[in-house]
Amino acid sequence: MRAAVYVGDSRVQVDSIPVPAVGAGEILIRVESCGICHTDLKKIEYNLLPGPRVYGHETAGEVAAVGEGVENFRVGDRVVAFHHIPCLHCFFCERKLYAQCPVYKKVGITAGFEPAGGGFAQYVRVMDWIVRRGVEKIPDGVSYDQACFVEPVNTILKGVELIEPRAGDTVLVQGQGPIGLIFTRMLALRGRRVIATDTIPHRRELSVSMGAAEAWDPRDVNVAQLAKELTGGRGVDLVVSAVSARGLVEEAVRSSRPGARILLFAQTSDKERIELSGADICLGERVLLGSYSASVDLQKESARLVFSGDLRVEELISDRIPLDEFERGVALALHPDAKSLKIIVQPQRLL
Repeated sequence: MRAAVYVGDSRVQVDSIPVPAVGAGEILIRVESCGICHTDLKKIEYNLLPGPRVYGHETAGEVAAVGEGVENFRVGDRVVAFHHIPCLHCFFCERKLYAQCPVYKKVGITAGFEPAGGGFAQYVRVMDWIVRRGVEKIPDGVSYDQACFVEPVNTILKGVELIEPRAGDTVLVQGQGPIGLIFTRMLALRGRRVIATDTIPHRRELSVSMGAAEAWDPRDVNVAQLAKELTGGRGVDLVVSAVSARGLVEEAVRSSRPGARILLFAQTSDKERIELSGADICLGERVLLGSYSASVDLQKESARLVFSGDLRVEELISDRIPLDEFERGVALALHPDAKSLKIIVQPQRLL
């Protein structure tokens, strides 16, 4: 089969590798769509893990083979698969901190080599603990491109549940890439007033169509000042930082009212440093929250939200590429142009 293999030194090469064999309790998925996620891009760009390995974890496809003992799936089923599933009984799972669970940290899907998601390949092997609790069937009428949003939507839903938006809240969503736009849509569907910021005009326009009440270019306006003007001088109730850039968290604090909740969603680099006044947090009684990865508790609901079409995720897809154009897809995701948003790899597609 063909696969985009990360070989180290920030390099990925499309090569021919063996189709993985499945064992008892496992399934083989013929990958039809896999979204390019910035966590994969960071691993490639900064050489965070040694090669060779195949990345890609927003995976949708068709069951091509089932191992002994598999009862819930059969060849031909259309499915999406999560690459992490927690044990549900350790210290962290008891506190619903699933992303900190040692079992959760084990990747349960591979196209070969060290398990790393594998979705940037034509076939992936899904291990038994993932098959038991981490695979969802795709309803008729839902495309594979749409279905591969289930995993990222889960992570976003987890963040929304964490900040507990209340009736009447105004929310500032910083960044209107695919993740920020889904935050905007999800919060607008709940009836919250959303202020969206992004430097790319197309993304601001799309955020309004997704339900944002306001969309600003942070280079052209004083976000904090305008946010306070819109909220009677108080500041916004909630902030979602859906992009990582210098000064954004500080802007979130300046734009928010006392007692606000600020969600850090994109600040995943251990090199990033944030400098805040202690008084803004302590005296201002603000709450800084971090949210990372998916929650097994929200798996069914995230699938329902995507499959229902309410989130309009297919409108976020700007590019669909075959494996042989993977390098171009990575470059475009790292350096988006005026129209680029979500990039979907279609491994079965030929040039």
